[in-house]
Amino acid sequence: MKYILITLLVFFSNSLFAQLSVGQLKTENLIDPVGIDLKEPRFNWQLISEKRNVLQTAYEIKVFNNKKEIWTSGKKNSDQSIWVKYKGAPLKSNQRYHWQVRVWDNHGNISAWSKLAFFHTAFLNKNDWKARWIEPGFQEEKERPSPIFRKEFNTGKKIKKATAFISAHGLYEAYLNGNKIGDAYFTPGWTSYNKRLQYQVYDVTSLIKSGQNVIGAILGNGWYRGELVWKNNRDIYGSDIAFIFQLEIEYKNGKKEKIISDNTWKSSIGEIQFSEFYHGEIIDARKEKAGWLNPNYDDKNWMGVKEVKHNMDVLLATYNEPIKKQELIKPIKIIKSPNNETILDFGQNLVGWVMVKASGQSGDKIILTHSEVLDKNGNFYRDNIRYARQQNTYILKGGETEVFEPHFTWQGFRYIRVDEFPGEIKKENFTAVALHSDIRPAGEFLTSDSLINQLQSNIRWGQKGNFLDVPLDCPQRDERLGWTGDAQAFSRTAMFNYDVHNFFAKWLRDLEADQQPSGSVPYVIPQVMRKKDAGSAGWADAATIVPWNLFLAYGDTLVLTQQYKSMKKWVDFMLSKSNNYLWNTGFHFGDWQSFRVDDDEHGRSAFTDKYFISQCFMAYSTQLLVNAAGVLGNTQDVKQYSHLLQQIKEAFLNEYITPNGATISNTQTSYVLALQFDMLPEALRQTAADRLVKNIRAYNNHLTTGFLGTPYLCHVLTRFGYPEVAFELLAQKTYPSWLYPITMGATTMWERWNGIKPDSTFVSPRANSFNHYAYGAIGDWMYRAVAGIDQEADTPAYKRSIIKPYINSNFKHVSASLQTVYGKLASSWKIANGRLSLDVVIPANTSAYVYIPTESKGDVTADGTLISDSKDLKVAGEEEGFIIVNVGSGNYHFAVNLH
Repeated sequence: MKYILITLLVFFSNSLFAQLSVGQLKTENLIDPVGIDLKEPRFNWQLISEKRNVLQTAYEIKVFNNKKEIWTSGKKNSDQSIWVKYKGAPLKSNQRYHWQVRVWDNHGNISAWSKLAFFHTAFLNKNDWKARWIEPGFQEEKERPSPIFRKEFNTGKKIKKATAFISAHGLYEAYLNGNKIGDAYFTPGWTSYNKRLQYQVYDVTSLIKSGQNVIGAILGNGWYRGELVWKNNRDIYGSDIAFIFQLEIEYKNGKKEKIISDNTWKSSIGEIQFSEFYHGEIIDARKEKAGWLNPNYDDKNWMGVKEVKHNMDVLLATYNEPIKKQELIKPIKIIKSPNNETILDFGQNLVGWVMVKASGQSGDKIILTHSEVLDKNGNFYRDNIRYARQQNTYILKGGETEVFEPHFTWQGFRYIRVDEFPGEIKKENFTAVALHSDIRPAGEFLTSDSLINQLQSNIRWGQKGNFLDVPLDCPQRDERLGWTGDAQAFSRTAMFNYDVHNFFAKWLRDLEADQQPSGSVPYVIPQVMRKKDAGSAGWADAATIVPWNLFLAYGDTLVLTQQYKSMKKWVDFMLSKSNNYLWNTGFHFGDWQSFRVDDDEHGRSAFTDKYFISQCFMAYSTQLLVNAAGVLGNTQDVKQYSHLLQQIKEAFLNEYITPNGATISNTQTSYVLALQFDMLPEALRQTAADRLVKNIRAYNNHLTTGFLGTPYLCHVLTRFGYPEVAFELLAQKTYPSWLYPITMGATTMWERWNGIKPDSTFVSPRANSFNHYAYGAIGDWMYRAVAGIDQEADTPAYKRSIIKPYINSNFKHVSASLQTVYGKLASSWKIANGRLSLDVVIPANTSAYVYIPTESKGDVTADGTLISDSKDLKVAGEEEGFIIVNVGSGNYHFAVNLH
């Protein structure tokens, strides 16, 4: 009898656990991060259950150090499963902590304890640093070849753990016993170096050995002192190049040892003779110091190093994902151009470099020059690259087959021109390596229309190629800067395609650091331009727009807390530049790259008054500040800035709107911004929307918006009853439109709507990037309206979603998904035989309102049952053209006849 009871108990327990489990454990939104310097790191997890309507009712967390429990939350009656703070004993530097969680749900289930996750702390106190900054001990040459450093050391036996802490002025690659430490590139990344310099933490236990070891490092100029902001502008942060390294070894007998950078190291020059982001790299393999990364190498002819005092207070651990190698792409063809150039086509505009394999004699040379496009005759074209050479040169040492790739540069390209190659040029000897920040894919979007699918591909490739530690504007010409306008316009689309929480959170700290005392925000972050290059409407508003979008997407209130002062300073700056609440002073870029007559033989320019735009963004940023103040409980600021917002809108109406609702500019962007930011009273809004559509019709159903109007254009049309016009714009194939570049062969987004004209000639090369993600902001609307994945504004992180697809006959099917912090959220619809099917996935611990496109609820079925008879959902109401259904977590299949 006892055996039967035990068996039943085990069966019952296993059944409970089988219905509920926990996965996707993250610390600070990273899986098992190494190098966390927060004293109260935060935990995220996801509930996994096949049941419907699953909500967490309680959780319990345990944290361990060296298998000893150091904190338990106890059972907490809460549905919170994201951003749960550690509240245990003070954490220690350079320690690995493991944690696990279990949860209870609303069906009486208890999960088993999750698998162990971990986080490894960085230095929690600045005096943990014992290492010294070191610089090369020799006089640098004019071309600044990359210095190399080395240090040999001896260890005892039975090593338990070894951890390396590394940073540089410039860029570094570090090695231990010939093995590269980590798989990241362009470390320590790009920040406002004089205020915030990141260091990386690596577990190098597997690389170290008992006995003789050697540390090696190569440095590059990078963003710190390399050429930036166009021609001959170097040493923005300093002219020095320096390295700091601390290796902490723990032996199994409990003893500890530190190996640090100091004056006992040696320095020299290796094979990298020249390295710049804009211009490329020159590697002379004949000058390689063979064996220098191995122990027992004879470095007696090397120079020493200089110990120097650099600011240690600016050092901080790294939270954003580093840049890593991603896709490998082989050329699709070899072209012999009319100019007798040998050109390789990789079929995709990408960012990274080309790895080349060759054999030849000592002194043979390979020159690879990179470009995005060919001219109309098929010749190599690089005028739009401007001053940047984008060229890698490799000089062979001779003999065996050699493989070359750069270290401290990248190129933006689809094509390479190959010069002076020894022997026959074969496709198999060239491989393009795509590089970008190692952000995790979050969303997928697919339709029955191949051109729209290519548009989505172009948006994603544009994002990948320009997300290299900061959100760049373009990756190829002599610019490659963190333009704030591009970043804010694209930020919400970026959050659909990839998990960019840490990426943007880090960038925003630099925005705050580089914000001027007046509150003005520079055009680019990190700030590397002139002091006066700041304060443009729609650009500087990244200070408010990006934090708010991050909060909406991920529910992280810490981002708002950290950025709140910066948000407020920006709004106060605009107010300080206003006259009676009208901001009509200063320089503004306006609706950058909007339609102009000089772009086409016919039509009218679509110029929107720049102060009209500045007033709209002043209102929007003020509204977002009010929103943030509300989330953070700052009631006084809510009251103060709500009153300010009212005055800003009144000034706008008096200055820019006629009594019958026309804008003074009468452009698409003017109506879009006025409607998107609720600048107009209710009575004038529909009239303004009608005027917007009239304007679109006047341009033959084409858009004319630029960087600031385009992100909101289709949203406004959909909101005010014109979704079919939005779909017409999306499907438009002639200039200006989203699909026109695709008809001209684009594989990324363009800076200009007509970068290549219909006759295959180019517009001015002054500003004509073929990898510029700003216009990819249409992706936000594609996810939210075409597929229908959206959220309630007062429930961030998709805690309560809205599934509201707008059905259009241009598509037979549309599907999209998004990996939210709670799990996978998905919407998929198709039309067949006059019937619409809608499949929805709602993650556990969340709920959703599903909008079924019909006016007859008696015709809607859920999983084959009339919705009125379903036990798992509830009809919540009706909206024009939709039946609204309230559902909990789970998978649902809806169907309805189309009328």
